[in-house]
Amino acid sequence: MTTERRNALWIALLAAVLALGLLGMRGIWDPDEGRYTNVALNMLHSGDWLNPHRNDEIGHWTKPPLTYWAIAASVAVFGDNAWAARLPAALSYLLCVWLAWRIGKRLAPGSEASAALVYATMLFTVGASQLITTDYLLTAWETLALWAFIETRFGDRGHPRRWIALMWVAFALAFLTKGPPGLLPLLVVLAFDALMPNLRRHLLLQWSGILLFALLALPWYVAVIHGNPGLFEYFIGDEVVNRITTNEFGRHGEWYGWIVIYLPTLLLGALPWTPALLRWARGLPGAMRRWWRNPAARQADAPMLLLTLWLLLPLLVFCISKSRMPLYVLPLFTPLALLVALQRRGENRSLPHWRWLALWVLALLAMELGSAFWPTHKNAAQWADAIRERATGPVHEVVFVEDMARYGLHLHMGVSTEIEKLSQDDVPESRFDPQFDESLAVELAESETHLVWVCKQDYWPALQKLIAEKGYRATALGTPYQRRVIFEVERDTTR
Repeated sequence: MTTERRNALWIALLAAVLALGLLGMRGIWDPDEGRYTNVALNMLHSGDWLNPHRNDEIGHWTKPPLTYWAIAASVAVFGDNAWAARLPAALSYLLCVWLAWRIGKRLAPGSEASAALVYATMLFTVGASQLITTDYLLTAWETLALWAFIETRFGDRGHPRRWIALMWVAFALAFLTKGPPGLLPLLVVLAFDALMPNLRRHLLLQWSGILLFALLALPWYVAVIHGNPGLFEYFIGDEVVNRITTNEFGRHGEWYGWIVIYLPTLLLGALPWTPALLRWARGLPGAMRRWWRNPAARQADAPMLLLTLWLLLPLLVFCISKSRMPLYVLPLFTPLALLVALQRRGENRSLPHWRWLALWVLALLAMELGSAFWPTHKNAAQWADAIRERATGPVHEVVFVEDMARYGLHLHMGVSTEIEKLSQDDVPESRFDPQFDESLAVELAESETHLVWVCKQDYWPALQKLIAEKGYRATALGTPYQRRVIFEVERDTTR
């Protein structure tokens, strides 16, 4: 067996262990994991794969459907469990490891093993592979698109149209995963082509590629916008413009928010490879001056220039935007891994000793295992156990009054269990993505059976009184759990 194949085999095995070994140990964590899983399960068991729903009455339009489709398909194959729900994110991580290898081999032959290993063992890339979000699928599609672009510019001259078609297919999948942000790498490829005209072998903006993108990416949007008047304005206004220009969603929109969120994410998330990244950053100003003044230098340093654009241009957009979250920069860890690999290659550093690497992998696995036992009120599996212990019969619905809904209960309590979030009063709600599913009065009027209620412990006396005023009696079930009262409600026949 050649050294290359041996390296590929053990890196693949290492990545598979990190991604899949402890994937189902931890229960679903709310709110994000629960929300995505809940919508996917609603799609799977209702048969409506077109319209995302939080429950039978309320749609959920904050993200396009591809992540929900992936989770629903995985659960359909592997069953209603946390391992299956997280599998799409884990597979996206594994795809990115493979793509890092392929891109490294194309841009700088001999760096591919280092690139794949760096990506496979970064703290942030491994940690994110254990979370249910849209961001890892988005990262996989964006990385696939950039790989296809790199093949057209640095690969063999044969079949450039096929690579460009693959790039547009990947961008279409990214657009179906997170909407317009999925097209952010287009800035990178267009900027690179503008700076490197001598590398142009085929036009990227050919009509066939754009048509392929439109045929794959747009039908879902056209269908749901046609069936839901006002949805187009919501997509553009709330999910694009407001997220970029306002702090409406409370996601670190202060002027210094990018420092608080992205700087530690990049530096700590790149561990244990941060020193190599810092060495690259130290030489970046000189390289940028050289590229600016000398086109020949850009030509000679084309791989490094492309990776620098791939990292810095999207990062600039993320910093300008008023909505900032750590996982937004997950797609940038692919160029980070490649930059680290090229930096180490330039320094003639070989792969780390296996003993050092084994210790780090054990530390990563220990962190994954530790998260399964981390005490948190967001673990839906523990919530499911607490509710079953207190319930007097089967539970078909759990409602949270003026509290964060634990939508992860949908997976852990069974597919027939519906989760809702109630407001105390009738309040005007936006048509798309309302804060509450319905009001307390509406839920009481429905007189549903096999229902369990939850509220914050501090709110319990006032809520109990309010329910009594409406002609019902609220009775606590056992002791409070996580500073919440679990209770049942029945009509007060004595009044």
